[in-house]
Amino acid sequence: MIVEEKSPFQRIAIFDTVANGRVLVLDDIVQITTRDESAYAEMLVHLPLLEHGKVERVMIVGGGDLSIADEALKHKGVKEVVLVDIDGRVVELCRAHFPGINSKAFRDRRLNIQIADAFDYLGRAEARARFDLIIADRPDPVGPGKALFGDNFYRRVRRALRAGGYATFQTGVPFYQPWEIADAISELKLHFQAFGFYLTVVPTYVGGFMALSWAGTGKPLGTRAGITAATRRFTSAKLQTDYYNPEIHAAAFAFPQWVKRLLPKAAQNRRR
Repeated sequence: MIVEEKSPFQRIAIFDTVANGRVLVLDDIVQITTRDESAYAEMLVHLPLLEHGKVERVMIVGGGDLSIADEALKHKGVKEVVLVDIDGRVVELCRAHFPGINSKAFRDRRLNIQIADAFDYLGRAEARARFDLIIADRPDPVGPGKALFGDNFYRRVRRALRAGGYATFQTGVPFYQPWEIADAISELKLHFQAFGFYLTVVPTYVGGFMALSWAGTGKPLGTRAGITAATRRFTSAKLQTDYYNPEIHAAAFAFPQWVKRLLPKAAQNRRR
């Protein structure tokens, strides 16, 4: 065991494993491993960012390990990444013990770390219409994490997005948490003109596919035109990735039949 302590908000553990590399656990729930973090962070960041094409300001809700910030900062057009995490101790410990996935981010002057409640931060005047991309690296909807779900949260996210912006959200493992997709879609449709979800596979999160929901103030994600544009931008940017590529981008919007059945009618046939 490398770290085992309790912050004012949660129990924190960091340890090494043979199969998955270094692991971060919060309140006995695995958050990240160095072996497969790319399948999560890269898909939350690169897919919407490359389809948008002109992202300048990114907000990350949570994300204290900074793996998501590191991915966003790979894009030269990004001028600022604001990471808002309530637990500063997580940020400190991850800086010390996960340098392989965040050392570049910590050295980047475009990174702005705010130790604060992300729900409260989104309600501030300074957040209004500020961001082109908001990424919610949120826990499951239990305990304090409930504030990062539901109408009030999505309303604040919508308020903080610029015209044409996108937000992406962790939405559980549909094999074991099938209700999360339907709940998210039903709530997103009340606040956004475009919404949906796509899939990634993170072996650490048991159950196969992980759902990542998205919402936007402009064009839908996952259209042929959007994927074509993302492919061109990916090639031009010469991004170094471990999971994301244009083929994975397109495949993320292909759903098994059992996953399709989890969708409420509001989310059916939204791609053009």
